[in-house]
Amino acid sequence: MKRPIYTPGGYYHLYNRGRSRLSIFHDPKDYHQVLELMKSYSQKYSLVIIAYCLLANHYHFLVRQNNTPRASLLPQRIFNSYSKTYNLKYQHSGTLFEGPARAIPVTEETYLLHLCRYIHANPVLHGFVPHIKDWPYSNYHEWIGTRNGKLIDHAFVQEHFPQPGAYQEFVREYLLSRRHPEGMEYLNEW
Repeated sequence: MKRPIYTPGGYYHLYNRGRSRLSIFHDPKDYHQVLELMKSYSQKYSLVIIAYCLLANHYHFLVRQNNTPRASLLPQRIFNSYSKTYNLKYQHSGTLFEGPARAIPVTEETYLLHLCRYIHANPVLHGFVPHIKDWPYSNYHEWIGTRNGKLIDHAFVQEHFPQPGAYQEFVREYLLSRRHPEGMEYLNEW
């Protein structure tokens, strides 16, 4: 895969999964450690978190690079640190991930917005929970205003989804289009 060109103001989808689909998170403390590392490193490297989701065996970050440090430093730094803790805690050796994190530049606004809902819908689409609201390890709750968190760009959300419920409806449409049983169950909860 060709390496992206990183530019200030650019949006990047960063993702990876555990080697052989290995679980990279086993308990809530694991998720919370990565979230704390995200806060620290995103500030250090002037990266704005737009959307994120941590799942048992993979993760997705959508970030905006506001300065010159390249966006790919975020998962690299987070998971270098996390892997050391993980290896000690779970007596694991060898690589935790399939390879380096993938970084895809996002240049089309339509795709940028779709990517937000795709990232947030991941726990439902992969069958981790029947309803998006049941998954605590994403910033979906910040997007819809049911939780105050620091890993979000409120101005971005307000600019694209100014009406209350607009983002929830946008996600609902996506789940309907996927026709997943989990998506249908989510709709019943609507």
